[in-house]
Amino acid sequence: MKQQLNCLGPATRREFMRIGALALGGMTLPDVLASRAAAGQSHSETSVILFWMWGGPSQLETYDLKPNAPTDYRGPFRPIATNIPGMDICEHLPLQAKIADKFSIIRSLHHEMSAHNDGSIEVLTGKTPTVPDVTSQARSEHPDFGMIAARMRGPRPDGLPQYVGAHKAPFMTQPQYLGLSSKAFETGDPSVKDFSPPNLKLIADTDNNRFIERRSLVSQLDRYRRDLDLNGSLDGIDQFRGAAFDILSSTSVAAAFDLKQEPDSVRERYGSHRWGQSCLLARRLAEAGVAVINIDATATNDKSPHFSWDDHAAAFDLGVANCERLPQMDQALSALIGEIFERGLDRKILVLACGEFGRTPRLGFAQTNFQGQPSYGRDHWPQAFSALISGGGLRMGQVVGATNSKAEYPTQSPVTPQDLLATVYRHLGIDAAHNFINFAGRPVPILPFGDPIKELI
Repeated sequence: MKQQLNCLGPATRREFMRIGALALGGMTLPDVLASRAAAGQSHSETSVILFWMWGGPSQLETYDLKPNAPTDYRGPFRPIATNIPGMDICEHLPLQAKIADKFSIIRSLHHEMSAHNDGSIEVLTGKTPTVPDVTSQARSEHPDFGMIAARMRGPRPDGLPQYVGAHKAPFMTQPQYLGLSSKAFETGDPSVKDFSPPNLKLIADTDNNRFIERRSLVSQLDRYRRDLDLNGSLDGIDQFRGAAFDILSSTSVAAAFDLKQEPDSVRERYGSHRWGQSCLLARRLAEAGVAVINIDATATNDKSPHFSWDDHAAAFDLGVANCERLPQMDQALSALIGEIFERGLDRKILVLACGEFGRTPRLGFAQTNFQGQPSYGRDHWPQAFSALISGGGLRMGQVVGATNSKAEYPTQSPVTPQDLLATVYRHLGIDAAHNFINFAGRPVPILPFGDPIKELI
């Protein structure tokens, strides 16, 4: 088995929590609108929801179990049958097993980046980092597919953002040559009491006079600034300030983010936890026409010791961590997929669940982990990993690709991250051969290579 020499072990909670970015990159809302309007793009209505499991979920504990492998490979969980013959998945995903006809599993994903951020950049942008960073602190040289969708779609007439991070957006990708206006709008945790996303709070009717007064004051300041503008460089600023106020007062924007409009039975179906309510919010936003919604599926809550899917033996016990995660993942994803099909949205919305890579097929053991306990775990393994894909008008109820008897590498229909992204861009109606101009003045294609996954088309 090929060994990973550049895996330095699990990141600490402090290191994990240290990483982050502002939702709009320090830009004001009018700046965002002005920049996106400059792109002159129209918007479409297809959407992609990414259930992003940063840290690297194990293929052997989710969608590619190997019950006949030696004991030091096969792991603690057993496979169960789904409603599709031959498509077995983990025993802790029983709700998904009942609706396997509504999704497909890709078991043959692979690449060569074995550090967290490098692998994430590969999967989210389709570009291989120029200089791989073994410390997992790399930052992208290229925008991720959500940023590209935001740029290509342009501003929505109803003011909804085109790229939203449910709770958070991926921290390792940057818009770079697209400009900060392409960054995701981050909502905060949708499971908190009285959830309301930052910077998009609708002014209450009782405060309407104050809202009007503030708009009038800004208009007066803009007129004053224009009087001092001898070059006319401030022409049009009222247009974008007006659009910003329209967003803040838009009932359609407020409604899309308002989870209280959902019946209690629907909210309970998704689960009251972070992942469940994030999936519900994502469904509402996709239904409203947001292009890309990233669900931050790292920790199930702020108090969980399992703050990512990075299941090294020295970090988390593989069995304990996944017994916490998988039931909540199962509830959230099965509700999301079920509702998409029940509402007739399965051609409009594509759901993708994956991480940046898989885990080593051979189990490791540590005398003590972050909780001071002995534990089993797996290290980073980009040579083979799995993903779930649903909707998008694609062919459902099948397994794409296969790995060998120990889940070490693909043996059938190998799929690259570029192929996966080509499938995503096809659904979004974005030409993956389109070029942007980088900071050096050179054309950069959205994807350097890759084709839509033929088994799904």
